Amino acid sequence: MSSFSQRLVAALAVTLVLAGCDAADDPASDLDRALQQALTAASAGAGLAAFAMPASDDLAALPQDPRNPLTPEKVALGRLLFHETALAVNAHRPEGMGTYACASCHHPAAAFMPGLRQGIADGGVGFGRAGEGRRPSPAYTGDAQPDMLPIRVPTTLNTAWQEVLLWNGQFGARGPNEGTESEWLPGTPLETNHLGYLGQETQAIAGLEVHRMEDGAAHLYATYPEYRALFDAAFPDRPADDRATRETAGLAIAAYVRTLLSNEAPFQRWLRGDLGAMTARQKEGALVFFGRAGCVACHTGPALNAMTFHALGMGELMGRDVFSPFNPKDPVHLGRASFTARDEDRYRFKTPQLYNLKDADFLGHGGTFHSLREVVRYKNAAVPQSDLVPADRLDPRFEPLGLTEAEVDALVAFLKGGLYDPDVARYVPASVPSGNCIPNNDPQSRRDLGCE
Repeated sequence: MSSFSQRLVAALAVTLVLAGCDAADDPASDLDRALQQALTAASAGAGLAAFAMPASDDLAALPQDPRNPLTPEKVALGRLLFHETALAVNAHRPEGMGTYACASCHHPAAAFMPGLRQGIADGGVGFGRAGEGRRPSPAYTGDAQPDMLPIRVPTTLNTAWQEVLLWNGQFGARGPNEGTESEWLPGTPLETNHLGYLGQETQAIAGLEVHRMEDGAAHLYATYPEYRALFDAAFPDRPADDRATRETAGLAIAAYVRTLLSNEAPFQRWLRGDLGAMTARQKEGALVFFGRAGCVACHTGPALNAMTFHALGMGELMGRDVFSPFNPKDPVHLGRASFTARDEDRYRFKTPQLYNLKDADFLGHGGTFHSLREVVRYKNAAVPQSDLVPADRLDPRFEPLGLTEAEVDALVAFLKGGLYDPDVARYVPASVPSGNCIPNNDPQSRRDLGCE
């Protein structure tokens, strides 16, 4: 055991003795026992189960919207729709028709985020490796602009435990959004909240329109017999003429997204009893995470996320690798306040999940960090990046952590390796009924992806 491990174990020794741990009868190492105790303390006594993910096909164990109960048929349909570029029938220009899908900005090689700092759906061309070669199409000019968000596209991985979605939490009718009904304005994507669904469902339904695919479900139902059978099987209680709509397509996509779990990460395997799944250094880092660094105060539960919003002074989506011009007056930079219009929510962004971020080249709501080590160092130093955030708006918890280099190294090892599921590509279908290339289908992407 390293000297760092010895210090961590010694710090918890008294607690372990009081808890009655008997090393002679326990096959776990000192690090394992220390971590077990730390997790119990961090979960208010709930123990390891508070952080464990179920199997992706154990639908009854997954968090779900009671108005959209998970079924194998919905998940199977959503799995295809998420990757189906033939949904893209409302593109701004003919060149964009049938060329992009949800997976264009949420693909596994980039932790279900874009490989670029700024994702591009309609109006993008090319893919490259992990999507980092995508660029705006020269055909999209004037009023027909590419579909690009002025903020970093969040992941769809491990979002089953989120009641509201997006960095500002604007999608979802319950949980933190109860009492915000006055902001669900007619004629805007926020109107979708009036349907009464949780965040996954609301975001998927609204997203189909926002990303120019609102008529795609009807098109698939009318064009492809396989999709007709899939919609019929997923929504048998609906009239035949109401089975393939923007709403039902969104419900199926949400059902599929709820199954996207990093449940084969070493930490998850360790929680299930495989004590050799994590290295000693990763366990040391987990002890820092759940102990001295206090990360678990905000990053908790199975996905290590939360329905909380914090102002940490991180930078915005701007710079040479961003395609759209930066507008400091865009409300998106206000975080939660861009939705709630509450002064106390200014510059506060939602706590993200932490799994598989080793695959992400851009982290933070502005994509200003290029590695997990950069994020850890940032939070350890607590010196804000953004000039937009006044000092008096910063979260009180944003203060120097005082971690040593050894603790930083261990924490990064846990975040990079302990929380890394190496095979999230298992959630991607081999093909889609249209026969289109996935996740993109424009000519350059087809060449990049070897589809022709």
